[in-house]
Amino acid sequence: MNTNNTIRLTAPEIASLWTLYIFDTMSICFFRYALEHIEDQEIKSIYQTSLKISKKHIQEITIFLLKENHPIPLGFTEKDDVNIYSPRLFQDPFYLNYLYIMTLQGITGYALAVGNSIRADLREYYITCMNETMELFDQSINLMLSKGLFTRPPIITPRESIEFVKHQSFLTGWFGDRRPLNAIEIGDISFNMLKMHLHAALKVGFIQVAQSKEVRQHFQRGLDIANKHIKLFESVFEEDLLNSPISWQSMITNSTSKTFSDKYMMYQIQLSAQISLSYYGSALSVNARRDLGAKYLRLMLELLHFADDGAKIMIKNGWLEQPPLASDRETLKRDNT
Repeated sequence: MNTNNTIRLTAPEIASLWTLYIFDTMSICFFRYALEHIEDQEIKSIYQTSLKISKKHIQEITIFLLKENHPIPLGFTEKDDVNIYSPRLFQDPFYLNYLYIMTLQGITGYALAVGNSIRADLREYYITCMNETMELFDQSINLMLSKGLFTRPPIITPRESIEFVKHQSFLTGWFGDRRPLNAIEIGDISFNMLKMHLHAALKVGFIQVAQSKEVRQHFQRGLDIANKHIKLFESVFEEDLLNSPISWQSMITNSTSKTFSDKYMMYQIQLSAQISLSYYGSALSVNARRDLGAKYLRLMLELLHFADDGAKIMIKNGWLEQPPLASDRETLKRDNT
């Protein structure tokens, strides 16, 4: 990888580096804690590889930022944000599902980073990161399948020939008979349910170990929202007799010991809300049934309010690290008068 490029990084390139640095510090804290408790040697091996990769990413991103004279983000530290010796909070199958979902989201994140990068050395770096993440994703899903932990999405019966839409009723869904879901809609709902099940289970665990009453109440609200969204998606599937993924909430232990800092957990939950919003928006853009579109809009609005309140809590407690800003020209002009 050539890091001796003299062309300045653009704002989107800095944004990707900054965001991924924060994410990797978060991941390192979680991986270090997980490795103290995971008993399954196959799952532990994937986590050891994941920890090694995240540490390497931190070193590489640091070099990029220092060459641009940008300060290194604080992110999260093992000293302040995790007690790796705290009692077990998650069962081994949960850890495997967590890694599967995180690598799935990581692939999307790195694809966006590549698309936002102009400089060749940065594109090369992100493509390498994406390949590493895709390998972890492949390993995690294969292991879930071998252990019987993965719920395959619904299957549909092949049509005898291609078809074209002939009636406007293809778009409706408010009254009377609704057409069955199409494969694209089924795929998006399955995808969103898989992630929402993980987010719900995380909130169950975080409610138990959060120190602040305000933070616990926020997580409980988030859990209620997640379960509501899951039930809505399940009800849509039930209309067409389609199967839904399993819940992971029973994979949380009874531990109430302080495990992660409230700052750390707030970031995780805030991140899950933001990612869900982006995936809901993507599903909405290709959805063809109007009743489903209305549902996605309602769910997105609910998540927007939840994320906004989460940001307020983080700001109040000094937990929200600020991304690099453009120069404030008005302030500079006033200071120079």
